[in-house]
Amino acid sequence: MRPIADFRQRRAALGAAIGGATAAAVASMASVAAVAAAAAAPFRAALAQTAPDAADLKGPLRIVVGYPPGGSSDRGARLLAEVLQQRHGLTVIVENKPGAGGRLAAQQFRQTRPNELALLVGNPAVMSVAPLVFKDVGYDVAADFVPVSYLANYDFVVAVGPTMPTRNMTELVAWFRANPTQATVGVPATGSLPHFFALMLGERAGLQAEVVGYKGSGPLLTDLVGAQIPVAIDTLDAAVQLHQGGKLRLLAVSSATRSRMAPDVPTLKESGVDLEAVGWNVLFASSKMPREIVGRLAAMIEQAMADPALRSRFDSVGMEPVSASQARTAQMLEAFRAQWEPVVRRSGYQQ
Repeated sequence: MRPIADFRQRRAALGAAIGGATAAAVASMASVAAVAAAAAAPFRAALAQTAPDAADLKGPLRIVVGYPPGGSSDRGARLLAEVLQQRHGLTVIVENKPGAGGRLAAQQFRQTRPNELALLVGNPAVMSVAPLVFKDVGYDVAADFVPVSYLANYDFVVAVGPTMPTRNMTELVAWFRANPTQATVGVPATGSLPHFFALMLGERAGLQAEVVGYKGSGPLLTDLVGAQIPVAIDTLDAAVQLHQGGKLRLLAVSSATRSRMAPDVPTLKESGVDLEAVGWNVLFASSKMPREIVGRLAAMIEQAMADPALRSRFDSVGMEPVSASQARTAQMLEAFRAQWEPVVRRSGYQQ
């Protein structure tokens, strides 16, 4: 766990770059097709590539997650895996391969052979932000991967440990100002969307804090509950059960409205911070996988994600399930990238 020492110098540049883009990005997810029509070239090219003949689906199907168990990527993969096994009799194995903020799994996954039945759970950190901020990310999103199907959207939360005296965002800002030597905010991974969200929040709320990247939600929340770090920014689904059990407190949620999972937690806007944000989980295949297999997997997952019982289970853990076709998924990803790329580039953040 290593603090990123120069975040304070970069914070001003990031705040200026963000402007009003975050709220616009969240709002546009509902009308993303219009934005994506002019921007979908890289993913469409991957979808249209020539592929060898497809064989019958023969398990096991591997779903690779670049984080430890317990986070939104892992949770969504396991919920889907259970339904695919029940509906199709397909053996599904969820493999956790944490490291480098999710990038290690993507780097390894690009070596997947054409005849391997395998999917990668991608998120904004790996598929959108990392290629912009890391000089050698180790993969090419458009060339190495094909978007298969959407899983879910999720919100971010500001959380504090049970021993922290703060009960709301106003008190948290005051605490940071009174305790500058303890002003540290943990995030699930360096260079992730929560990382950038933390920096944006610092600008908007007037927080002066260092940001510390962890290797996933599990280790981060363990340290938060154990008072090893005072504040964390993570996904709602990862933290809500600990909040309900009294192990930690959620001070605010990043969504436009309060979550049904945590109706007692105000939004950031309710708390006086003009900021919204959304994250996503999407399943990707290797670009070497035959198109017919990709299409069959996409149809199976789209159908599964429309099932009311599975959607209810996603809702119960604080994630918004999304049923979308393969083409629609690619469009939404391109819209998100088109909106966030200029923001991240103007921030000047590089690794």
